[in-house]
Amino acid sequence: MKIRARRLWLAWCLAWLSGCASIGPPLPPSLELPKPPTDLHASRKGNKVTLTWSIPERTTDRRRVRYLGKTEICRGLEPVLRACSKPVGESAPPANLPAGEKPPAKKMAESTDTLSENLEREHPDSFATYAIEVLNAAGRGAGLSNQVHVPLVPTLMPFADFAARITAQGVRLTWKCPENASARIPDVTYRFRIYRRPITDEKETRIADLDAAACAIGTESGKGRNLPEAESSFLDQTFEWQKTYSYHGTVVSVIKAPGEPGMEIEGDDTPEVKVFANDVFPPAVPGGLQAVFSGPGQSPFVDLVWTPSTDADLAGYNVYRTEDGQPPIKLNSKLVPAPAFRDMQVQPGRTYFYSVSAVDAHGNESSRSEAASESVP
Repeated sequence: MKIRARRLWLAWCLAWLSGCASIGPPLPPSLELPKPPTDLHASRKGNKVTLTWSIPERTTDRRRVRYLGKTEICRGLEPVLRACSKPVGESAPPANLPAGEKPPAKKMAESTDTLSENLEREHPDSFATYAIEVLNAAGRGAGLSNQVHVPLVPTLMPFADFAARITAQGVRLTWKCPENASARIPDVTYRFRIYRRPITDEKETRIADLDAAACAIGTESGKGRNLPEAESSFLDQTFEWQKTYSYHGTVVSVIKAPGEPGMEIEGDDTPEVKVFANDVFPPAVPGGLQAVFSGPGQSPFVDLVWTPSTDADLAGYNVYRTEDGQPPIKLNSKLVPAPAFRDMQVQPGRTYFYSVSAVDAHGNESSRSEAASESVP
C-alpha cells in the first residue's frame, strides 16, 4: 500500500508540473559585463573636450544591468584605438543608480578631458581619437565604445577688451586685435563670432561671424615695424530697445581641407558684457519741408510736405507754426502719421513760418526742421 500511494503521489506531482510550467536547462551565471555604448559623442570648446554617452541598460548577454562600475576615458593619436591601456580619465558610476535598479531610458553620462598645450602644439594638424569602456562593479568591461575624432588644432585666445555701448544707431561692440589674429596653420582660417542673449532667456543668438584675419596687426609699408594695437567693432541693429542683453565673443578655428566640408572649433569666450538698450536717442531731423498756399474759391489753407523719416521706430511727426516775434505753437493734437499736413487755421494778410519734428516710439523728439514760410494773400 505504501508503494502504491507513493506512485500516485509522484504521478500527481508530474501532472501538476506539466500543466503549470515547463522545466528547461538552467541559465548560466551572468558575467555582468555592460554592453559598450554606441552613441559616444565629442564636442570641443577651447582646450576642453566634452564626451557624452548613454549609460548601458543591458549586459552583453542581454540581461538587465544591475551593477555598474567606473567608466574609463580613452584617448590616442592613432586613427583606431585597439585597447585602453592608459586611460586619460574616468567617470564614476551614476550616483542615482542604486544597485540592482534599472536606469531610466537613455540616461546620459558626461566627462570632460583637457588638451595640453604641448599636445596641440606638437600635433596641430592631427586628430585625437576618443573611446570609453564601461566597467562592471568588479572592474571588468566588454570592450570599447564607438570611437570619435577631435581636431587638435590650437585655438586662439579670446580678443581683449571686449565691450558694448549704446549708440543712436545700435549697440556698438568693440575689442582689441591681438597679433595672432591671422591664420598660422595651413588650411586653417579664423573667425570672430559674437553671441547675444537676453538676460531673461538662456538661449543665445549668433549675430556675427567676422574675418579675424582682417583684425590682425598690420605693418607700415616699407618700414617693417608693427603698427599700434588695432581695434575692431561691430554694430548690432537687430535687438529690441528697452531690453537688457548679454554679449560675448569667441575666436573660431575653421579647418577646411580641399574637397571636404569645413569643421569649426570654438575657442574660449570673452568675458560677458551686459548692456541696457535704453532708447534716449531722438530720430533724425526731418528735411525738405515745403509750404504751399491754396485759397481761391475755397477756404484758405497751407499744405505742408517734407521728406519722410527712415527711422525704424518712428511714431509720427509734430508740426509747429510761428509768426514774427511769436513763440511757435504745435498745430497737431496727435502725432501726424505721414509726412504731410494741412493748416486750415490761416488768416489773410499774414505770413507763417512752419517747422516739423520727428518722434519715435519711446517719445524721443528730434529738433525742429529748418523753417519754411508762406504768405496768405
